[in-house]
Order: sequence, then C-alpha cells, then structure tokens
Amino acid sequence: MEGLSTELINLLFQLMPGFLAAWVLYGFTAYPKPSQFERILQALIFSFLIKALLPIEKFFLVWVGNYFLIGLWDNDAQIFVTTITGLLFGLVTCYFANNDKFYAFARKCKLTKRKAYPSEWFGAFSEQITYVVLHLTDNRRIYGWPEQWPSEPKNGHFVLSNAVWLNKDDTEIVLVVEEKIMIAAEAVEMVEFVK
Repeated sequence: MEGLSTELINLLFQLMPGFLAAWVLYGFTAYPKPSQFERILQALIFSFLIKALLPIEKFFLVWVGNYFLIGLWDNDAQIFVTTITGLLFGLVTCYFANNDKFYAFARKCKLTKRKAYPSEWFGAFSEQITYVVLHLTDNRRIYGWPEQWPSEPKNGHFVLSNAVWLNKDDTEIVLVVEEKIMIAAEAVEMVEFVK
C-alpha cells in the first residue's frame, strides 16, 4: 500500500504541469468547465506537450549555463522548469482562447469555420465593442456601454455605464444613478449593438 501511494504521488508530480495549465485556462476564460473526465484528459494532453518541450528547455538552459551560472540541472530544476512552463502554457492558451487569432488563421487555411469563443453570445460581445440597447422582457429598453456581460444569455448580469432609458420614440430618460447599472441577464430579451 505504501508503494502505491509513492507511485501515485510521483504520477501526480508528473501530471501537475498539465493540471496547472488547465487550471489557468479555465480560471481566465469564459469557457464552461468540462466534465471531470474531459479535464483529466486535457491535463494529460497538456502534460504531454509540456514534457515534450522539456528537452528543448534543458538544452537551452544548459547552454546558457555555460556562460552564466544558473544552477545544476537536477530533479528540482526539472520540477521548477515544468511548473513555469505549465503556467506559461496555460497563459498562452488563455490568450488564444480569449481572442480569435488562432481560429482566424485556421479559417484562412480552410481548416475550420468555427470561432474561438465559448458561444456565439460571448463572441458577439467580444467582437462588437460598442454601445448596446438591451430590450427587456417588460418592453422597456436601456441604452449604455457594456462594461461586463454574462458569458451565457440567461445567467449573470449586464453592467452598463452611461446608461439611459429609451422611450418608444427613442427619446432618452437620464438615469439618476451616478455611474453604473446592473441588469439581470434573464430580464433581457434581445441585445442590439449600436453602430
């Protein structure tokens, strides 16, 4: 039993950079967390990719060590380098998950027609940086700058600044609020992006 726990701890140390990268990815993006099995599978893939980078990093660091004393390449150095690589891998993955650059390149190469965003809803808000008109379920409309918006259409809240209510004839009723107003997403029937 003791050997099993030592093997399990060693396995966790080997997979930790991948779990760290996945943790960073889901911590900094609006993507919904997949099932536990999918997260473990993703962490295994990330761990494999990070371990594949290790010989290149080792070669580079040993080469730099010929000119500047950084330390010895041992097990502790390997754990440190894979941890840093896991964090950087997660951050780079976040960067491409939060914009459409990688998918834009893939679309140019005719590899996909998809976009990088977790939903069309989130993609519309990420690409349309403009004032919006929220059409509420009670037939009222509010116009403002979306500082925050929910990642899903029915959960969360909109935070609007410079907001005004709109009458049916498009005249504005200035809000008494000083800075921002928060509207529940479930109260929004439609979102209009203003040119």
